[in-house]
Amino acid sequence: MRFLQPEIGWWLLAGALLVWLARWRLRWRFAATTDLRVLGDRRYRASLTRRLPFVLLVASIVCISLALMEPVIPYSQAEVQSLGLDVVVLLDLSSSMQEDMDAPPAAAKVSLAASQKPAVPRPAAHTRLDATKNAIKTFVRGRRDDRIGLVVFSDNAYVVSPLTFDYDYLLHYIDMVDDQILRGEGQTAIGDGLALANYLLSRQSKGSRSHQVIVLFTDGENNRGRDPLESLADSSRANIRVHMIGVDIDKEVKAKPAVQQLLASIQANGGRYFNANSERDLLAASRSIDTIEKGLLVNKVYVHDVPVYQWFAIPALLLLAAAMGVRAIPYFIDQT
Repeated sequence: MRFLQPEIGWWLLAGALLVWLARWRLRWRFAATTDLRVLGDRRYRASLTRRLPFVLLVASIVCISLALMEPVIPYSQAEVQSLGLDVVVLLDLSSSMQEDMDAPPAAAKVSLAASQKPAVPRPAAHTRLDATKNAIKTFVRGRRDDRIGLVVFSDNAYVVSPLTFDYDYLLHYIDMVDDQILRGEGQTAIGDGLALANYLLSRQSKGSRSHQVIVLFTDGENNRGRDPLESLADSSRANIRVHMIGVDIDKEVKAKPAVQQLLASIQANGGRYFNANSERDLLAASRSIDTIEKGLLVNKVYVHDVPVYQWFAIPALLLLAAAMGVRAIPYFIDQT
């Protein structure tokens, strides 16, 4: 505890000393011989308990003096500000995303059909789209203080959800995404999807967020629309980082020069590529991106003074009231 106005205490102390000095100098002095010395003996003095009103009054004045000195307690408070991200999830809805994920090789299917043993029932296989949707939902649930949007693409690109903090709303729309919402399409326009994601981030961010991310889920190569390298160049100029998760991409497709250029461009601009050949790989990739793309936490410590004058003002009032109440009792009259 400290006092913001300690000089008030010194002024009050000086005033009390002056009052005591004046009272001492102006005491009544007798010119004749009296018996006051005899009566001043300790045996004839009033009980100290009769001075209780005076003691209470002094204590009240002391508390009032301390309250007037503005007592405060220095108090520090840490404020944590989370600077979240703007993330656009870019989902491929081409026809190849309807293929089974973790499907057994063709040779294994033939061998099983030729066998005379009855087939062992297998659980229904998840399509690439189903597995990807599960991974996206895991990614969304792991975010905090981020705005997340959803863009899908096939022959063309479409915004399913703008950037939002309402994760329940976003998860609901992810569940609604299926192979029917883009009926009649089936190609893979990665460049158009990236261009729309860039546009969405630029329109909604308005410079309020310094870190913007696109997470691309696709299982193939670009075969329609805008060149994805041009869209990636636009992302780089806007300081938008792009990560790509390859959903069970065939080795032959991944080895193509156009795909290799796309991966090299993503990595050159600070992004990462994750190869996911199973649903477990997809979940691991989404968790890896969740670890990489974390919002910046800023910790600021603020120190301010908390006034505690009431700690002295309230007791002062109580003591003053007690002094007045005790003074009204005949036993204490004229003894202070």
